[in-house]
Amino acid sequence: MFNQITDSYRKIFHKLRGLGKINDSNISDAARDIRIAMLDADVNFQVVKTFVNRVKEKAIGLKLSKSIKPGEYFIKIIHQEIITLLGEGKKELDLKKSPSIILLAGLQGSGKTTTAGKLAKFLGGEKSVLLVGADNYRPAAIEQLIKIGKQIEIDVYYDRNLSPKSVIKNAVNFSITNKIDIVIIDTAGRTQIEQPMMDEIKDISKSIDISELLFIVDGMSGQDAINSAKIFNDKLALTGVILTKMDGDSRGGVALSIKETIGKPIKFLGISEKLDGLEVFDSEKLANRLLGFGDILSLVGKAQDIIKEEDSLVFQKKLINNKFDLNDFKTNIKQLKNSGIFKEIFRFLPGFSRKNIKINDSEIALTESIIDSMTPYERSNPHLIDGSRRLRIAKGSGRSVQEINFLIKNFMNMKKMIKKFSSNKKNILPIFGMTKNFN
Repeated sequence: MFNQITDSYRKIFHKLRGLGKINDSNISDAARDIRIAMLDADVNFQVVKTFVNRVKEKAIGLKLSKSIKPGEYFIKIIHQEIITLLGEGKKELDLKKSPSIILLAGLQGSGKTTTAGKLAKFLGGEKSVLLVGADNYRPAAIEQLIKIGKQIEIDVYYDRNLSPKSVIKNAVNFSITNKIDIVIIDTAGRTQIEQPMMDEIKDISKSIDISELLFIVDGMSGQDAINSAKIFNDKLALTGVILTKMDGDSRGGVALSIKETIGKPIKFLGISEKLDGLEVFDSEKLANRLLGFGDILSLVGKAQDIIKEEDSLVFQKKLINNKFDLNDFKTNIKQLKNSGIFKEIFRFLPGFSRKNIKINDSEIALTESIIDSMTPYERSNPHLIDGSRRLRIAKGSGRSVQEINFLIKNFMNMKKMIKKFSSNKKNILPIFGMTKNFN
């Protein structure tokens, strides 16, 4: 997801981190690089213009900053502006009414029917849900919805002999009679040039008391999606957006453009073809993905299955008290090296996130051999390993001094990085797979 724009921003951030001070010249250079990266990612031109101006305006304030790391502050500005562009925070569905009616609208082929099933599965935990097949123009749509309904064990209301408006009206009455909490309506796909179809969905939306009118849009369709969103937003009282097929989107232009363009929040992302492949939209989480910061929270869940809770608490306390050392690091290597999560963790380490670096089992074994060649004192105090000690460790492990330097440097950087996620006493430690409050 977002490989292209992520790679572009990694290069931009690499340049920014090397800045000793901020001036007009490097602000202009960064703005140019950002503009190119966004346009290459198929972000709407006007959105790019607005975004770059916001970043430049805030970056100018850094010229007078006495910070020892102005480049990091520049990166922080970009990160925050990306979050603002996406829409800050999570936007929950309005499900206060009984029944709460969710009407799905969008272009043909945007994935409405599958999304209806995903949304029903997502919401069907504690609440009763009814799916409504109101696409009588495409016979296969109703059959698809019936099949999905059976898979997720949710009833589907349909009637091929009635108009979509009549089907929906009857379905709503059925839900009231049977005290169903949520009604999700799958409507026919349209194109913006089909005026009768657009008039129909507009008429349907006004004929019922809707809680949510969600625009379903293919995340891979580029600027066509933005143009369609404008037309649908002009015709309908949209309350939000669901971006589909995001697992195949390598650019991110739609995600970055749509909130700024139509002013309606993104509420969900379709992240796989599976019926559980629907993710609540979180702007900060997506910004981290886009900018190559990695999805730390997803690693937490994976790591919880690997590392015991009591071990995790020990490691967390050591990190907080700055006592986490290479002995602990080696212990974690042993626990994680046979799982896919190990390679994901290394994406967070400076130097390891570059495309040309690959982590394989032999390299993990070499890392262990370097640590094994250290004395207990050195493993406990890696910051005190001087040049002569590094030379001895290199000879003992059969590795170069540069590789010893690389390991120690990145270990120390990793500790600093994880400490950054310990704000407000809430510690999100990806390697140890836990979040814990320490009072």
